[in-house]
Amino acid sequence: MNMKKIIQVIALFSLSFMLSRCEPSSVTVGARLDAPYYERPVQPYPNYVWIDGDWYWQNGHYVYRNGYWAAPRRNAHWQTGIWIQHGSGWRWQRGKWRH
Repeated sequence: MNMKKIIQVIALFSLSFMLSRCEPSSVTVGARLDAPYYERPVQPYPNYVWIDGDWYWQNGHYVYRNGYWAAPRRNAHWQTGIWIQHGSGWRWQRGKWRH
């Protein structure tokens, strides 16, 4: 394989990777969505942190993923995701660990 072909393959792979990592926060919808009701499971260990449910973009609409318990991260706390008004619509800002 020549050098030009190798560079093209690397560029294509890089572009594919970047596009696959697009966040749903770039998608605006007309109204905030309500999370479905579900029972929170019992905390598996005393120090585990509850990670609230999250919205993600799939096949042209937001889909809700239930929350879960997670081991705490050192020197970090979980910041819950929120709907943010953007113009006349809403965008989901995903939750994340904050240091």
